[in-house]
Amino acid sequence: MKILQILPALGQGGVERGTIEIAAALAKAGIENAVVSSGGPMVAQLEKLGVRHYTLQVQSKNPLTVWMNGGRLAKIVREGGYTLMHVRSRAPAWSVLRASRLTGVPYLATYHGLYGTKPAWLKKPYNRVMLKGVRVVAVSDCVRQHILDNYGLDPDRIVRIYRGADISVFNGEAPHAAELRKSLGFPEGLPVVTLPGRLTYLKGQKDLIAAAGMMKTRPLGLLFVGSDQGRTDYSAELREMASKLPSDVKVVFLEHSSDMPSIYGMSDVVVSATSVKPESFGRTIPEAQAMGRLVVGTAHGGACETIMDGKTGFLVPPADPPSLAKKLDEVLAMTPEAKREMCERAKARAREEFSTEKMCERTIELYRELSL
Repeated sequence: MKILQILPALGQGGVERGTIEIAAALAKAGIENAVVSSGGPMVAQLEKLGVRHYTLQVQSKNPLTVWMNGGRLAKIVREGGYTLMHVRSRAPAWSVLRASRLTGVPYLATYHGLYGTKPAWLKKPYNRVMLKGVRVVAVSDCVRQHILDNYGLDPDRIVRIYRGADISVFNGEAPHAAELRKSLGFPEGLPVVTLPGRLTYLKGQKDLIAAAGMMKTRPLGLLFVGSDQGRTDYSAELREMASKLPSDVKVVFLEHSSDMPSIYGMSDVVVSATSVKPESFGRTIPEAQAMGRLVVGTAHGGACETIMDGKTGFLVPPADPPSLAKKLDEVLAMTPEAKREMCERAKARAREEFSTEKMCERTIELYRELSL
C-alpha cells in the first residue's frame, strides 16, 4: 500500500493540516506516502517527516492545465508505484480522475465543504467529480446529508470521518495563558470571549461585536484571533464597529498566534461558527472543548454534531446577535460547579470522538480496506 494525497496547495487551513496529519500517521505506521500540491509553507513539515512532495500546479482550473496535470499525475503514480490516490479538492480531482483512468489506480475524495450547487447546470457537474472515486469521505454527518440530498449517491459509498483536534497539543494545559492574557491587556478577572478564525463575514465577527453591545456583562473582553488575508475593508469595518462599543468593552484583534492552547486557556468562552453559512465541521469547537473551555456555536452545520446543546456547550440561531448576547450572559453567569461539569463532559467527548488520532486511525483503516 502506497498512498498519494493531492490538494491544491500547502498553505494554511484545515484541509492542509489534515493532509499533514495523515501523512505523519502513515509515516509513523511505516506506510510509504507522498503529497502532490502547488507548494506552500507547510511543505517544510512534510520534509521533516521524510514524506516526499511533488510540486504540480494542481490548483489550476484551466481545462488544458487540468488535462495535462492528469498525464503528469499518471506518470508520478506509475513511477512511484502508488496504489491509491486521495484527493481533497475539486480542481485537482479532475486531474486525479484522468490519472486514475490512465493508470487504473483508484482514488477516493474527501468532501471538506458544503459546496455550492447553483447554478445547478454548472456547479453540480463540476462538484460531481468528487463522487466518482471508490469512496467519498464526508467530514461530518451534515456533509454526508448534503451529498445525499443533492446527488443521490449510494449511501454505502460515503464514509463519515470527523476531522480532529490534536489532543497532544490541546491537552488542557496552558502554562502561558496568564502571561498571554496580561500581554494582551486583559486584566485578571475580566471575562474574555474569544472568536478564533480568519477575518471574513463567514466567521461572524460582526455578530459577536453586535452581541457584545447588547450584553449585560460588564466589564467585558473580546478577542478575535485571525488574519484578514487581504480583506482589509472587512477588517476595517470590524474595527470601526468595535470602536463604537461602550468603553468598558475591551476589544483586541490578534492576527496570528502560534500558541492556540494558551489562547483557549485564557478565554472564559469560545465562540465558533457564528456565520450565516453553516460550516462543514469546524475544528475550533473540539479544540476548545479539549482544552476544557465553554463553547457557544451556531445551530447549523457541523456545530450541531460537535456541540450537544446544554450538555457539552450551547447553540444559538445563526445571524442572531440578541440571542447570542443573551446566551453569553447566561454562560458567564453559570456557577463554577456547572461550568466544570459541562467542560468535563465536553472534554471527554472531544477526546473520544473528535481527536486527530481517531481521524487518522479511521482514514488508514479505509485505505487498508480499499487496498485489499
